[in-house]
Amino acid sequence: MLPRVLEPEVMDSPEEALAYDTMDHTEVNRLFVDDLLQAARRFDVSLDGIILDVGTGTAQIPVELCSRSPDYRVLGIDLAAAMLDLGQARVDAAGLRDQIQLQQHDAKSLPFDDGQFACVMSNSIVHHIPEPAVVLKQMWRVLRPGGLVFVRDLMRPGDEATLDRLVETYAGDAEPLQQAMFRASLHAALTVPEVRQMVARLGCPAETVQATSDRHWTWAARKEN
Repeated sequence: MLPRVLEPEVMDSPEEALAYDTMDHTEVNRLFVDDLLQAARRFDVSLDGIILDVGTGTAQIPVELCSRSPDYRVLGIDLAAAMLDLGQARVDAAGLRDQIQLQQHDAKSLPFDDGQFACVMSNSIVHHIPEPAVVLKQMWRVLRPGGLVFVRDLMRPGDEATLDRLVETYAGDAEPLQQAMFRASLHAALTVPEVRQMVARLGCPAETVQATSDRHWTWAARKEN
């Protein structure tokens, strides 16, 4: 198994933010929202309250979600101001300012009350965090009883050959900076057993974490109490 190699926690330069935003995440984001809504139905969770998006980046997933229904309300948080600037422009362009709010906060220390949110979702933030268990604990803390946690992130491959194949498959046509960012993210990602250990410490069943593609794991669970 490849060792975990940390990457910078915050992509806050305009160049990095733009490189991320211009990568084609359309299908990945659409699938994330499809799976989120399917999980809400499976666990019989209502999304009638505020949905917290941790590590919202340029707000692509909140825009995808809120474009599907005027009933959804999302608070997206990120530590990177450059990402949020692009995200706000995206929200405004989509005409979704009434449904989506963006704020700058640190996911390691969320400034919210326990049990405040109907749903906590996150896509591809966990691998940026040196101590990811802290962020998962914060997400679980601010989720209300009966709420849904839905977290998806990259999965660290077992060897360099697999990593090379993933970069070629999913970023082969990308710019050099985008390829380097994807490679670094795979190196910094967690494995399913590592994430299962972390959620088990929160009192959540380990099997709620599953490999959901050749490069992603997903934690989907209803908070019972």
